[in-house]
Amino acid sequence: MRDFISTKNKTASESASLHDHAPDKIARLQETIGRVIKGKSEIVKLSLVTLIARGHLLIEDVPGIGKTTLANAFARALDLSFQRVQFTSDLLPSDVIGLSIFNQQSGTFEWNPGPIFTNILLADEINRSTPKTQSALLEAMAEEQVTVEGASRPLPLPFMVVATQNPTEHHGTYPLPESQLDRFTLRLHVGYPNKSDERSILRDREKENPLEFVEPVMSENDVLELQQLAKMVKINDSLMDYLLSIVEQTRQAETIELGISPRGTLSLFQTAQALALVDGRDFCTPDDIKSLIVPCFAHRLIISSQYKGAASQTNEAEQILKDILTKVEVPI
Repeated sequence: MRDFISTKNKTASESASLHDHAPDKIARLQETIGRVIKGKSEIVKLSLVTLIARGHLLIEDVPGIGKTTLANAFARALDLSFQRVQFTSDLLPSDVIGLSIFNQQSGTFEWNPGPIFTNILLADEINRSTPKTQSALLEAMAEEQVTVEGASRPLPLPFMVVATQNPTEHHGTYPLPESQLDRFTLRLHVGYPNKSDERSILRDREKENPLEFVEPVMSENDVLELQQLAKMVKINDSLMDYLLSIVEQTRQAETIELGISPRGTLSLFQTAQALALVDGRDFCTPDDIKSLIVPCFAHRLIISSQYKGAASQTNEAEQILKDILTKVEVPI
């Protein structure tokens, strides 16, 4: 990954000032998006954590619960560019990445970038496209660049993929391979709003869409600086041992065929740092690790076939992780 802004180049007073103002900026951002996404403060928070951790988000839920609105609201509130791609079976990799087109007047090929060249990319219903098209995102999600015709092209920073898929529909879908799932930092389930929040949604949209009135409360540079600040959040040795013990349990459990990869371990490490920063701390606690275990690890686990029951893969993975948490001693 590229480092766009380094706190090493800032004076101690500048870095301290950034850290002092971070909680206020984060609170304003969460409040702004909360006016659009009603009753989902935890989803908003974890989406921000993913962005600060330089990660990517997989939202698995039914249509119509605000996934597109969430991604768009973030882009507007952060003054970032936003692109939405509807993934379908006939979508080609070049439709996402871009391609070179021959210009007859100049006699040369001209590069036409695709929608992936944006800060926030919404990959809607990603599992409806073929594996070949899905794989077009692999390099972008891991390296923040794409390689086309032998040339590497850097993506704008910050860069985050927000992908969606409907867990209840399987006809005409292509399950995401393990290599793709492993690149998603967190998987979230938004869920239906309660009656009070849904009433508020209806009232807010009687005459206008509140999304249209979202004003930027941060800039692109603010986000990049927050990403660097998160790297400065401390995780002590005992907490790191706690994290590694949990990971080791996933690799040794008989119920699990494929445990957590080093990439998954790093994802939890970085999101724990980002979560601490969002909560206004410069250090991590065991609660940061415990609260992120399920959204960070569940989609990465492959359950052994002999242990699969009537429950879904998702529910079984989540329960196994909760059981592991009860077995690993929490550092004091």
